[in-house]
Amino acid sequence: MTVETRYTRADFQSGQEVKWCPGCGDYTILASVQNFLATLEMEREKHVFISGIGCSSRFPYYMNTYGMHSIHGRAPAIATGVALANPELTVWVITGDGDGLSIGGNHLIHALRRNVNLKILLFNNQIYGLTKGQYSPTSEPGKRTKTSPMGSLDYPFNPVSLALGAEATFVARTIDMDRNHTAEMLQAAYEHHGTAFIEIYQNCNVFNDKAFQLLTGRSERDENRIFLEDGKPIIFGPDNEMGVVVGVDGAKIVRVEDVGIDAIQIHDSSRPNPGVAFALSRLSHGPHGPTPLGIFRRIQRDTYGDLMVSQIEAAQERNKATSITDLVQQHGTWTVE
Repeated sequence: MTVETRYTRADFQSGQEVKWCPGCGDYTILASVQNFLATLEMEREKHVFISGIGCSSRFPYYMNTYGMHSIHGRAPAIATGVALANPELTVWVITGDGDGLSIGGNHLIHALRRNVNLKILLFNNQIYGLTKGQYSPTSEPGKRTKTSPMGSLDYPFNPVSLALGAEATFVARTIDMDRNHTAEMLQAAYEHHGTAFIEIYQNCNVFNDKAFQLLTGRSERDENRIFLEDGKPIIFGPDNEMGVVVGVDGAKIVRVEDVGIDAIQIHDSSRPNPGVAFALSRLSHGPHGPTPLGIFRRIQRDTYGDLMVSQIEAAQERNKATSITDLVQQHGTWTVE
C-alpha cells in the first residue's frame, strides 16, 4: 500500500516546541530527516523513532510518528524488540556519541553484528552536551573539559571503524551541514535490508563549537572532504589533485600527479571483505584533516528478523502435531520429589 498524497515536511513535525540550543546542528539533522521522510511513499505511521538519553534523544518528541524516548544506551535493544515484533515498520534509532558508544556500546555492537533491520543515526559532536560539556568516547586526546580539566587521557573511538569491526552490513558517514549528502545517506540506509549505521558529524556550538571546521569552513572544506562514490576513483581537493591509494600498509593520501590516476583506489562499498573499508576509515581518526564521507560498506546478509521467522516456521512445521506439554518436556526435564 502506498500513500495517496505526497507528504510535506510539516506532516512530520509534531506540535512540540523544539528545544535545542540556538545554532545546534541537531536542528539541521531534524529538518533533513523530516524532508527525507516526506519524499517516501510510505505511511507516516510505519515509521518508529527510538532514542536513548542525550540532546539528540529529544528527537522522537519532534517527529509526528510513533516513537519512544527510552533509557540511557538501551535504544538499540528496545528498537530490536520493535523491529522483530513488527517487520513492516521502519525503525530508526537516534543516539549520540555518549549514549551510543559509552553506556550503550554493547547494545550498539550487538545490534550491528546481528544485522537487525534498524536504521541507526549516531550524532557525533565529540562531547557530552546534555550534561554540560564533559569529554565523550569520541573526544580527542588532551581535550580539556569539566571532567578532564588537565586534558583527557582516553584514546577515542572511531565510530566507523567500530561499526565495521562489528560486521555491520551498512556503514556510512555524513555531516549535519551538508543536507544533500545527508539525504543521499538516509535514502541508502532506508533502502538497505539490515542494520544501517550512519555517523553524522554534528556541531555543538555551546560546548564544542567548530569541532568540524575543517569539513564545514568555506576555505577548508574542499581540501578535506573525501566523498566516497562507488565505481569512481577516490580523489578530492579543489581541483581533484589529491587521491587515496590502498596497499598492504593501509590507505594513504597522495598527489594524483605523483602516482597517476590508475593507481588511485576505485571505491567499491560492496566488497565482502571489510578490509579496504576499514583502511579508509583510518585515514582520519575524526574530522582533523582529509576525512572520508559517504558509504564505506554496503553488503547483503540475512537479517536477524528473517532468520528468526524462518526458525519459528521450521519449529512450527516440525512440531505442529505436538502438544504444549510435549514441547515443554522435550529436553532436559526431571522430577523433583
